[in-house]
Parts: sequence; structure tokens; C-alpha cells
Amino acid sequence: QVQLVESGGDLAQAGGSLRLSCAASGSFTRINTMGWYRQAPGKQRELVAVISSGGYTNYADDVKGRFTISRDNAKNTVYLQMNSLKPEDTAVYYCNAGVGPFGYWGQGTQVTVSS
Repeated sequence: QVQLVESGGDLAQAGGSLRLSCAASGSFTRINTMGWYRQAPGKQRELVAVISSGGYTNYADDVKGRFTISRDNAKNTVYLQMNSLKPEDTAVYYCNAGVGPFGYWGQGTQVTVSS
């Protein structure tokens, strides 16, 4: 089993910044890809950014240049630095981690951006 705990969600003003963290714990030897997804009210969950165990990254088009994903493998933690926030970034942000053939989700953290 793998537990993911997100933190860092908050209310921010447009143009501001937030940093999300997601710490993984449990019984595993290696985490493969880790990522952030988000779900706005009335919309489907969508990819924000992912990072491989080797540090390769991929971003959704609408966050490129504004968000940065990183990870600390020693701490089993993934981060999402969000800059130049926009009201449309408002959503619940979920952490995802791949361990073996399984994917695990955190409970989510709310990000609200006011205009």
C-alpha cells in the first residue's frame, strides 16, 4: 500500500504563487512516475504535470512556463511550483504515484485563485 498526502493548497490572488507538496509513504521500494492532476467543478480530472524517476517532465500546454514539477527521491516527495496563477487554475489538485503496475492517488488539495 502507498499513501499520498498533499499539502500547500490555499487561496491565492491572480498572478501569485503557490507550492504544492505530496509525500508518499508505505510499503514500496521504488516510485516510478509521479504527477499532479487537477479537477475543476463540473470538469473531468486532467493532467497538469508528470515527472519520471529520472527527472523527465511533461506539462499540460496551459501550464507550461508557469508551473514547475520536481521531486526528491530520497524523501519520496513531489512538488509543484505554481507561478503566475490564473483564476482558471482553480481546482482540486491531486497527486499520483506509480508503484509497479499500480497507480495511487492522494486525497487532493484545494487551490483557489481569485481575480
